[in-house]
Amino acid sequence: MKSSHSLNIVLIEPEIPQNTGNIGRTCVGLDATLHLVGQLGFSLDEKDLKRAGLDYWPKLKLKRHDRWESFLASIEPTASLTFFSTHGTQSLWEVSFQFPCYLVFGSESRGFPPSFYERYKNSLVRIPTTGPIRSLNLSTAVGIAAFEAVRPRRPPTCHF
Repeated sequence: MKSSHSLNIVLIEPEIPQNTGNIGRTCVGLDATLHLVGQLGFSLDEKDLKRAGLDYWPKLKLKRHDRWESFLASIEPTASLTFFSTHGTQSLWEVSFQFPCYLVFGSESRGFPPSFYERYKNSLVRIPTTGPIRSLNLSTAVGIAAFEAVRPRRPPTCHF
């Protein structure tokens, strides 16, 4: 069981090892746990993954889940799940994060499984952009969302 103040990043079927490596590095910097769910588009032993994560990768709190249902069974019943998607109607800037907090992201090319868009429609959040792009890079989106989630709770010893 995680502490009630924990931050968790959840990636559903990530495809690009460099993104996951960068996200792992961000998780270490925020003392967050990284959850990898479903089929990965790479091996956890892949050199690009570890190159992007640098020497931080061994310090990462990593949990692997074969299926979404296995992930759900592993978390606290009161955990807050926030799904990041370009289909979200609520802006990141309007969200008040509750802890333990799980920030959930879909794969780079497919997003979430189709059923998620209906099942979690009230928990879909978008990161506002002002330029003509479809979406942000996954590791960039995770960084923005994770730092926004912890910003109001930052400890006095934090080096922000």
